[in-house]
Amino acid sequence: MPAPISDGDRERVAELLQQACGDGRITLEEFSVRVGAVWAASTDVELARVTEGLAPTPVVGSARTVEKVVTVLSQRKRRGRWRLRSGRLSTFTLLGGTHLDLREVITGEDEIEIEGTCLFGELKVIVPEGVEVELSGTSALSSEELRLAAVPRLPGTPIVRVRVNAWFSSVEVKSRRPGDGVREWIADNLGL
Repeated sequence: MPAPISDGDRERVAELLQQACGDGRITLEEFSVRVGAVWAASTDVELARVTEGLAPTPVVGSARTVEKVVTVLSQRKRRGRWRLRSGRLSTFTLLGGTHLDLREVITGEDEIEIEGTCLFGELKVIVPEGVEVELSGTSALSSEELRLAAVPRLPGTPIVRVRVNAWFSSVEVKSRRPGDGVREWIADNLGL
């Protein structure tokens, strides 16, 4: 018979998942989904299901470490599985486009800070649904858009702080659901 669980049980499993994300055993997007299930669980059986399939050790060689993204007269995309060395990422975009997809980023930090400059360019940041985002910075003759899904914040997920100084540029931060393949292609290629 399933036993009820306490908030302390939930917190211990959430910490285990955060450690797994920091080790590279699960992505930020997978962490978001699993930690949501932790807080929705009402029995020990449901809570145990959340940790099923966690690799005992980090996956080796599957993630590239990134600290800085510089884009000049070109387009650069960071998506898929990649690792932040710390919780900070520096960006510089000049006459180009930089696209950062944080859904599969590997980090154990409580905060992810993206700081940079965008001149005559475009910066797009994608986060998993349920992650809190703050967008700030100087904006001159530019567009700035923060478009997050109207869902509750998932406890235990990092806060993403985007501080970008933009001149004659477009800065966009949005959230997407896990496995949004077709919708993602339409959004990226048709601008919808």
